[in-house]
Amino acid sequence: MGHATPMRSLVKTMTWRIIATTDTFLLTYISATYLGADLGITSDQATGLAATVAGLELVTKLALYYLHERGWARLKWGIDKQAFAN
Repeated sequence: MGHATPMRSLVKTMTWRIIATTDTFLLTYISATYLGADLGITSDQATGLAATVAGLELVTKLALYYLHERGWARLKWGIDKQAFAN
C-alpha cells in the first residue's frame, strides 16, 4: 500500500498555500476597499491590511495544513488497497 511521503505533503502544502493566501489577500483587499470608506480606511491602508492578514495567515496555516496532511497520510481509513495492487 502506498502512502504520501513527507516531501509530497510539503509540496502539496506549499502549492495549496499559494492559492489560499492569494484568496485571503484578495478577499481582505476587496472588503477593506469597499468597506474602507465607512471605516476610515484609505486605499493604501487596505493594501497594507490585506498584506498583513495574508502574511500572518500564510505562516500559521502553512504549518497547520502540513500537520493535517501528515496526520491523514498516517491513516489507513479510506484507502483502496486494491487500487495500489494494480
